[in-house]
Amino acid sequence: MSDNINSRAGRRKNIEAERAKKKSKKTNKGKGIIKKIVLAIVAIGVAILVGGAGLFAFYASSAPDLDENLLKDPLSSDLLDIHGDVFMKSGAEKREFVPYAEIPDPMQDAILATEDVRFYSHHGMDFWRLGGAVIANFRSGFGSQGASTLTQQVIKNSFLSEEKTLKRKAQEAWLAFQLERKYEKEEIFEMYFNKILMSGNNYGFGTASKYFYGKNLNELELHEVAMLAGLPQSPNGYNPYKNPARAKKRRNIVLGLMYQHKKITKVEMEAAQAMPVTGTLLADDKRQVSNTKYPAYVDLVLSELEEAGMSHLLAEGVKIQTNLDPAAQQSVENALNTNDLYESEKMQAGMTVLDTKTGAIVAVGGGRNYSGTDWNFATDQKRQPGSVIKPILSYGPAIENLSWSTGNTVVDEPYNYKGTDKAIRNVDGKYQGTMTIREALYKSRNIPAVKVFEEVGTAKAGAFAKGLGLPFDKLNSSNALGGGEYDFSTLQMAGAYSAFGNGGNYTKPYAIKEIIFRDGKKAPNMTPKSETVMKDSTAYMVTDILREVLTAGTGTKAAISGLDIAGKTGTTNYPSEIITKNGLKNSDVPDSWFAGYTTDYTIAVWGGYEKYATPITTFDKGRYVPQNLFRMVMSDISAGKNTSRFQKPDSVEEATIEYGSNPLVLASRTTPSNRKRTELFVRGTAPVEVAEEEIIELEAPNSLAAQYNEETSSIDLNWSHNAPVSEAIIGNVEFTVLVGVDGSDMQEMTTTTDTSVTFSGAEAGRKYTFSVVAKLDDLVSSPATTTVQIEEVTEEVPVPDEEIDTENPDGEDWNNGNNGNDWNNGNNGNNDNNGNNGNNGNNGNGGNEGTPPDDGTGTPVPPEPGTGTDGTTTDDGTGSP
Repeated sequence: MSDNINSRAGRRKNIEAERAKKKSKKTNKGKGIIKKIVLAIVAIGVAILVGGAGLFAFYASSAPDLDENLLKDPLSSDLLDIHGDVFMKSGAEKREFVPYAEIPDPMQDAILATEDVRFYSHHGMDFWRLGGAVIANFRSGFGSQGASTLTQQVIKNSFLSEEKTLKRKAQEAWLAFQLERKYEKEEIFEMYFNKILMSGNNYGFGTASKYFYGKNLNELELHEVAMLAGLPQSPNGYNPYKNPARAKKRRNIVLGLMYQHKKITKVEMEAAQAMPVTGTLLADDKRQVSNTKYPAYVDLVLSELEEAGMSHLLAEGVKIQTNLDPAAQQSVENALNTNDLYESEKMQAGMTVLDTKTGAIVAVGGGRNYSGTDWNFATDQKRQPGSVIKPILSYGPAIENLSWSTGNTVVDEPYNYKGTDKAIRNVDGKYQGTMTIREALYKSRNIPAVKVFEEVGTAKAGAFAKGLGLPFDKLNSSNALGGGEYDFSTLQMAGAYSAFGNGGNYTKPYAIKEIIFRDGKKAPNMTPKSETVMKDSTAYMVTDILREVLTAGTGTKAAISGLDIAGKTGTTNYPSEIITKNGLKNSDVPDSWFAGYTTDYTIAVWGGYEKYATPITTFDKGRYVPQNLFRMVMSDISAGKNTSRFQKPDSVEEATIEYGSNPLVLASRTTPSNRKRTELFVRGTAPVEVAEEEIIELEAPNSLAAQYNEETSSIDLNWSHNAPVSEAIIGNVEFTVLVGVDGSDMQEMTTTTDTSVTFSGAEAGRKYTFSVVAKLDDLVSSPATTTVQIEEVTEEVPVPDEEIDTENPDGEDWNNGNNGNDWNNGNNGNNDNNGNNGNNGNNGNGGNEGTPPDDGTGTPVPPEPGTGTDGTTTDDGTGSP
């Protein structure tokens, strides 16, 4: 027993020892793997460091040399139009240079707190800031966040391109170290202070102080100092004249940073933050007006540079190739400045012109007599779009997502916004019942637009609009009429409409085509990519409807003879509380729009007043201003161009339907013409079912009569007919008249809508048969028939007034003249003697005359005896033998 126990215990010890041995081996093995991994990481790190150092050295060796002129003095950049001609030299204006010693401490404190708080302690690179940027870049991608010091910004703005690459970053770091070695901190700060872009074409803080406030730097208040210090991050985006809300937010951030870094007290911060950002700005009439050509277009170029983070390039001697067409730009400015177009001196308008196929911005109108210092009504101004949004939120999405036909019907009837008791109102306060979506759109009916929007759904409608560059988020039914919180510029609206004219392809509108650096290299990716955002069937079907806006709808004043144009009007309304508060009329409106396009150009126009509460009060010189401006500019820029028509793609088919049918059916043979509509369908979705035909007989003509007129040798036909009363065959009945002669085949004589006709050339002794058949569309009646027999006329022989002497046949017989003096038949010639037994001058057998002489009374006169020879009577010149 104990041996067994000892044996079991011994085995257990052996097993445990074996387990411990295996565990030890695993532990040692694990430690070995970790050791190898650590060594590998170290080796990789060393390799990276060595490789990185080598790569850094290689990139640094190719960095440009520091040039003091480039560091301190700006170079002029050229803006080029489509012909390659310079229309603006940026950076050539006079600047306010401020030496370091004259920079006020509050100004320097604000800049350092905002841009580079450790400026005086680092050597060109801020590694604390760099570490945070690296982490952000790992999270969001390379280039998502920068860590540039003021020194690096000076380098970047003077020598390097804007591309976000390791090479540029390495060269920037190397040159920043070199700059710190060569120049004092104060000199570097002075370079930054005087060269940085502040807004528009203004460079340096001294220039900006004069431009915005009309003050020297040492005269600025704290809130003004903070506003200027915040500008370099987004010079145009934070411009207080154009974007006061954004400017205020940025200014308050700067004030908060100044307090955080103990440059100001909390009381000072809060007092400055409470100041209105526009309160001390220089008045418009006191600001310096730029003499730049086409200032509204320059605004676009500056905005695109800023969006790309390339604003500083304007001071670096680059060439900026734009899409500006100077002829189109001049046409826009001329039209906008036609003063008698407007209802008042203060009414304004803005306009954007695009190339429909490419999205390139051809021209832009910032407003009447726009100088570049005031509000840009084409790009800065954003207002509710009104009915120009209907193709984008209602009808386009319905065709795209639901494959609706232009013949689909919707009922215009009393209706409330979904989920509310608020009624929707049509502009005329009336309802038109069932109509096609074609009619609903070109007539701009409100209730159908909301119904279609709700049928599509907010998700699909919003996605469709976003594809067209309109950033809708949460939508409700009022948005389908262009109301609500979403406002847009003419630039955005032109971009959206151009996609309909370009077969469903959208390109974000752009002014800059390319940027060429001093070394000849070009900035990458300046031209936006085109994207297919809808089917070509959707684009064409919407376009085909919008054509009728200019021919039969609300936009007829924008129509141009000979041009295939599609477009849409839009008008917004005041809320009832504003109408009541300001004592406005119900017909007063804040905004008027027109957006239209050909295959060449797309133009969006807005008209109204800078202040929302100031209403448009008239039509001809108020609401119609956008249509008139569109017509003027589109006519001018399209003159001489062979503008092609919109072409129906293979994805679209046509079918003639019965109007009002639901579901849609094809028109039948008996469908009345006024209920037939030829509409467009996405190919493969046209109906195949035909409307039920009505069994209709067309009555034959009745009371057919024929009357022969002997004097004119003609036959007058008359009949009557009972007009059809069925709604299915409303129209003009035609009558076909046929004629047959003496039993011959009937031949068509004429077709008429009258109930009478005349047959000419009737001949005696012939029989005429006439048939009349009624016709209407495809219906044909049985014939009505009548016959006319014309009798032959026999000619009567004239008889003398005197009684014939039958007892003397050989005597003077003036009638028969068989043997005597026969004046009528002349069988034996014209005999002047007394017959066969009389004294016959000659035998008269060869005479030619058979007509007796006449004394003018109609009675033959016997001749005097004569001596005629050869059967010819003598004549005394009186007409008697």
